[in-house]
Amino acid sequence: MKKETGSSLVEMPLQLPLVSVIVPCRESEETISKCLDSVRSQDYGNIEIIVVDNFSKDATRRIAEEFGARVYEFGPERCAQVNFGAKNALGQYIYRVDSDFVLSGGVIRKAVEACESGGYDSVIIHNTSDPSVSFWSRIRKLERDTYIGDELVPVARFFRRRAFMTLGGYDESLIAGEDYDITNRLREAGFKLGRIDAEDMHIGEPKSMREIIQKHYVYGKSIGRFIEKDRYMAVKQLNPLRASYLKVLPSLLPSPRVFFGFVAYETVRYMAAGLGMLSRRLGMA
Repeated sequence: MKKETGSSLVEMPLQLPLVSVIVPCRESEETISKCLDSVRSQDYGNIEIIVVDNFSKDATRRIAEEFGARVYEFGPERCAQVNFGAKNALGQYIYRVDSDFVLSGGVIRKAVEACESGGYDSVIIHNTSDPSVSFWSRIRKLERDTYIGDELVPVARFFRRRAFMTLGGYDESLIAGEDYDITNRLREAGFKLGRIDAEDMHIGEPKSMREIIQKHYVYGKSIGRFIEKDRYMAVKQLNPLRASYLKVLPSLLPSPRVFFGFVAYETVRYMAAGLGMLSRRLGMA
C-alpha cells in the first residue's frame, strides 16, 4: 500500500505495524483525557494504549479505562513506568507520551512512515508548549521552538521496540535527564535517528513563577546523576547559553514585557535548579 505524504509516496506494509503508546502518569485526571483523546484521534489504524499509573488516588485510572487503555499500576518513577509498559507492549514501535501532552494530528502515521521508509530506529518529534496556559507558557514555547533542527536538545520518544529493549530502556536511576540520556545512548550505540514534521504539545505548563521555581528545584535535586553519568554531553545539553536563542530575538525585541519575561524565566529556572543541586549535595531536604 502507498500513502501520500506531501509530494512523495511512501511504501507502507499492507498490515500496519502496531504502535504501543505508553503513558506514564500519576494524579493526572486534569490532563489525561485530552492526552488520550489526541491518541485516539490519530489517523493511524493500529495503536494500543498502555497507561502505567503510579498508584493515583484520583480518577486517572477510571478515565484511562474509559478510553480503552490497558492500565497497570507500577512505580516508583516514570522511567520504571515506561520500561514496565514496554515489557508488556505488543507493538513493533513504542511511543512514550506523558499524560500532560497532546499529540498533533498525524504524528504517529508520520513517525511510522519515516521509520519504515528511512530505516530509522527512532524519530525525534518536536516538543512544544501550549501558549494558552499562561504568560510563562508563552515564554516556554518561544524557547522550545528554538530547538527545531537543534542536534543537542531535542530528544527521542518514538522507538523501534527492538532498539529500545536493546538499550535496556530508560535508566531507572535517573529522575531527570532520562530523555537526554536515552537519546545519547541511541547515538552511541549506532542506532539511526530521524526527524519528522510534527509535534507534541505540553499542556501541563506552570501558571506562576512559584510553580517554575518548585519544578526546577525538584529537577535540580536529581539532575546531578545525569551529569555524573555523561558529563561531556550533559554540559552541552544543559548549557543556559544557547546559540539557538538567537532565533527568538525578533520575537523578543519588539516587546519589553516578553523580553524581560524570557530573561527572568531562564534566570529563575537555572537558579532554582542550582539550588536544588546544592541542597542535594549538602544533604538538605
